[in-house]
Amino acid sequence: MSTEATARAFFAKPYFAVVGASANKAKFGYKIFAWYAYRNLPATPVNPGTAAIAVDGTDHKTIPNLGALPSPRETALSVITPPAVTIEVLREARKLGISAVWLQPGTFDNAVLTFARGPDGFESVVAGDGGRGSEGWCVLVDGDRALQANGKL
Repeated sequence: MSTEATARAFFAKPYFAVVGASANKAKFGYKIFAWYAYRNLPATPVNPGTAAIAVDGTDHKTIPNLGALPSPRETALSVITPPAVTIEVLREARKLGISAVWLQPGTFDNAVLTFARGPDGFESVVAGDGGRGSEGWCVLVDGDRALQANGKL
């Protein structure tokens, strides 16, 4: 499946989670989570060290890990963590039945991609070269087009 198609499949899910979401507005973990909030998408921030993330004055309660998601099999996962953390997040996600992941630039290495795209990996993996930005597929750059393709924007 092409990455355009996997991006559309990613946004076909009814719920989203952002692992590595941050309350620090200068970090991509904040920018990615805020992107979901600005589009009124049902996104859950995942951060074990922060109780909530405020976007435009609205607090969004965080969860400490993926196991706290109410509907993991219906949730698509955006990841903004270093590769060593990403691989552990993906292992947990796979055990929970999450089938769609978007690995933001900088979150993966060859081992992470091999795990994510392997025979026991995920149905939809958005990651790597391509997209409209200079660093590869990023929800901030490529997300709106995939949302439009699903009639969610």
